Amino acid sequence: MKKFIQIILSFIILILSSEISRAQDKSEFLIKIKNHRFVPEIIEVSANTEFKLVIENLDNTIEEFESDDLKKEKLIGAGKKISLQIKPLKAGQYKFYGDFHQKTAQGKIVVK
Repeated sequence: MKKFIQIILSFIILILSSEISRAQDKSEFLIKIKNHRFVPEIIEVSANTEFKLVIENLDNTIEEFESDDLKKEKLIGAGKKISLQIKPLKAGQYKFYGDFHQKTAQGKIVVK
């Protein structure tokens, strides 16, 4: 009976560690647009890991999240939220900006 319980506990630990690993691989990062700026301006992610950007526009005007480096662009209405799934990236820096407020709405993703 003791051996059976040990096997069951080992199995449970294996499943839980697998789920934790998967959760870490599918990270989610929230970026807010506030006063025509991205908050935070810099996001750090692990290389070769898929992740999701959730962008929430707290301003009362529309904005367009755009990144030539990521080849992404998406309109975000005032008071709205969008999600972008980002495929695994190599180490480096990937810039993004708000197309309607390019002077102030600047940010980057740092991949390590």
